[in-house]
Amino acid sequence: MSATPSATTGVFTPKPGAAPLSRMIRAQALLETKMLLRNGEQLLLTVVIPTLLLVLFSAVDIVDTGKGKSVDFLAPGILALAVMSTAFTGQAIATGFERRYGVLKRLGASPLPRWALMTAKTCSVLVTEVLQIVLLTVVAFALGWSPHGNPVWVVLLLILGTAAFSGLGLLMAGTLKAEATLAAANLVFLLLLVGGGVIVPLEKFPGALQSVLQLLPISALSDGLRDVLQHGAGLPWADLGILAVWTVLGLGAAGKFFRWE
Repeated sequence: MSATPSATTGVFTPKPGAAPLSRMIRAQALLETKMLLRNGEQLLLTVVIPTLLLVLFSAVDIVDTGKGKSVDFLAPGILALAVMSTAFTGQAIATGFERRYGVLKRLGASPLPRWALMTAKTCSVLVTEVLQIVLLTVVAFALGWSPHGNPVWVVLLLILGTAAFSGLGLLMAGTLKAEATLAAANLVFLLLLVGGGVIVPLEKFPGALQSVLQLLPISALSDGLRDVLQHGAGLPWADLGILAVWTVLGLGAAGKFFRWE
């Protein structure tokens, strides 16, 4: 005896439509993270280089980092460098080439809203940064690092630094050609590595230049983390203020000038 229509109606009926927004963001963030971790060049930039710099300059007395162990000075700066390498350099290059190849244009036409796509990219950056920070912290402890201060202030600095660098990276990726983004992002990375207080203390630079360098986001993040982790200081309001200004400027300009194709 066959089943009545009422018993089977709707069992295999298709339900076309977009997945819930939270699921789409989660799936896109997971995809973005996998793509980043599978990219050898980006992995070199975001994980290998900061780790090697931490080990090299901590083990070999190349730069005068002042009183105390070198790793106590270097670890906060390398953490700041890791944030910049992922949120700015890596994201700018990856997004720039996605824009060139039409990936962003296609994703922009999908059910995933454009703001949700950027949210997914930001989540991917945060996941990568967590992996970086865990690795660098383990290496730093192995080298004899003795951090101090309130971890809440550290997290706040890292989040605001991520927002600042992310806005600048998206601005570059959304306004320049992919090849120009690749060259400019790597050049900025090298310049800020040298002049951003990551490895070389800002006190080593001339006074006038030092005043300018202190306003850079990498300098603010490095100095803020160093004040908390090395010196056990309270919340570094001046550095947070600099990062907040860069966040507003970067994200605001990216939102206004970003081109999807």
